[in-house]
Amino acid sequence: MNQLLKGAASLLPLVALCLLFVPAARAGGESDFLAGQSKACPNCSLHGAALKRKDLSGADLSGADLSLAVLHRARLFRAKLDGANLTSANLNKTDLKNASLAHAKLNEAMLYETDASAADFAGADLSGAKLQHARLIRAKLDGAKLGEALLTGAHLDEASLSGAVLEAANLVEATLRRANLEAADLNNAGLVDAALREANLKGANLSEADLFAADFTNANLEGADFSDSRLTRAVLTGANLKGANFKGAIMPDGSVHE
Repeated sequence: MNQLLKGAASLLPLVALCLLFVPAARAGGESDFLAGQSKACPNCSLHGAALKRKDLSGADLSGADLSLAVLHRARLFRAKLDGANLTSANLNKTDLKNASLAHAKLNEAMLYETDASAADFAGADLSGAKLQHARLIRAKLDGAKLGEALLTGAHLDEASLSGAVLEAANLVEATLRRANLEAADLNNAGLVDAALREANLKGANLSEADLFAADFTNANLEGADFSDSRLTRAVLTGANLKGANFKGAIMPDGSVHE
């Protein structure tokens, strides 16, 4: 027995040394985050998490899996969601003002009436996202994918969408005053009654787009492609049309451009 005790005692220093190298539980892990004890949970697995109305202002959720998560009316002001997976997540009426979502996955996500003013969505995938009446004023959407997204009545005034893909997107009655859409792809997009006063659409692709009654007053349309688009009752007063292509387009007066 004495020899056994002596042997055990001799192992204690070794055990203590090993414990020094055991990694501590990750600060801000899933359990701490869900318990409200931490707002730092980068790369966490939060698939389907129930976060409705949670105050997550300034939270670090970069790279986290939030697919199918419920964030309805949550507060994510200045939150970090760069590279996060928010596929099919419910972000309806969420506060995303000044949040960073660069290269995040938001395809098929619900963002109805979400306020994402001044948020950064550069390079993000918002394909098929539901953004009806969302506030995206001064938001950064450069290079973002918004194909077939629902943006009816959305507010995109002064937003930056250079190089963004908006193919077949629904922007009916959306406001894009002074927005930067340089080289954006709006092929087959619906912009009926859209407000694009003073917007920059230099080199943009608007072929086959429905631009009925759209307002392009003082917009920069230099080199834009309007081929086969519908511009019936559209307003082009003061617009820069240098090098724009209107082949096959239905013009504001109802005539078809040769």
